[in-house]
Amino acid sequence: MRSVRKCSRTGCLEPAVATLTYAYSDSTAVVGPLATASEPHSYDLCEAHALRLTVPKGWEVVRHEGEFAHPDPSNDELTALAEAVREAGRSDKPAVNPDDEGPSGRRGHLRVLPGRLN
Repeated sequence: MRSVRKCSRTGCLEPAVATLTYAYSDSTAVVGPLATASEPHSYDLCEAHALRLTVPKGWEVVRHEGEFAHPDPSNDELTALAEAVREAGRSDKPAVNPDDEGPSGRRGHLRVLPGRLN
């Protein structure tokens, strides 16, 4: 399943609409439309971060002119979302009752072991 790519900036959860790449030999940062695939030496940016990007003194920024297009959800994303909603709404899943889990009292990744108090 392919998911919507998020902005590479720490703490930003917005969807990416642009790709930032650097041409170090030319001291240039290039902000263009979102690349079709994520590359290891490029950064996906949301619209706000793509428009506010600043570079070090002596560097140049080459920006895409016009508005950035938001990526359309793919059929894979829509299918995954529909399946997740369908799974969450299933009524045939047995309910787990923690009292029915036996003498160990196992709940999730923890369990209570019988022991003595001195």
